[in-house]
Amino acid sequence: MHRRRRTALLLTAAIAAAAPLLTACGNDAHPGAAAVVGGERITVSQLENRVDEVRAAQRAAVPDEAQYQQAIARTGSLTRDTLHSMVLDRVLERAAADAGVRVTPREVQEMRSGLEQQAGGAEALQTAWLQQYGIPPQRLDANLRLQLQAQKLAQRLGTDTSRPEFWKALSEAGKDLDVDLNPRYGSWDAEKSSRVDARTPWVRDITSAGTAPTL
Repeated sequence: MHRRRRTALLLTAAIAAAAPLLTACGNDAHPGAAAVVGGERITVSQLENRVDEVRAAQRAAVPDEAQYQQAIARTGSLTRDTLHSMVLDRVLERAAADAGVRVTPREVQEMRSGLEQQAGGAEALQTAWLQQYGIPPQRLDANLRLQLQAQKLAQRLGTDTSRPEFWKALSEAGKDLDVDLNPRYGSWDAEKSSRVDARTPWVRDITSAGTAPTL
């Protein structure tokens, strides 16, 4: 990527105690689902596993119990934010596919190498993404792939990820997918491509000088 300014889509997640989970959607046709997207379920088990990945990574990164409890206390919506990200991932995938956007493994690796250089190494990048964005190390490549998808989709549309044209494409994809959330986690606003009570914007602008999050 040669632009000085990179717009990176960063999946938002916070470290928090998981809220009690329902074992079924409000719609009994989808038992055990946290959400249904395009007729496919995101199960409560899948959601819990993703939350556990973040917690395990945080536990490993912050072995001191007091500091770990402080990290948990700083935020309070990991489960819901994680579900929001999982749904929005699929919405972006649909919008990118509709626009004919493709991302190669080589492009992901090139982006990661550049970010590692700016962050001060692979471990520093993993730590930064975990601490600031709730992305565990094993999900980093997938997250970067989504960032590239978003950037390339915006380019295909002749805009950027902060513009209404980009979000309109996501809105249309979300409507096509007919997102249905378990009421425990709120509801999905297709116009805004967001869970109704999601508290953190999914899109963040990151300049070349500040691409690596500050620890």
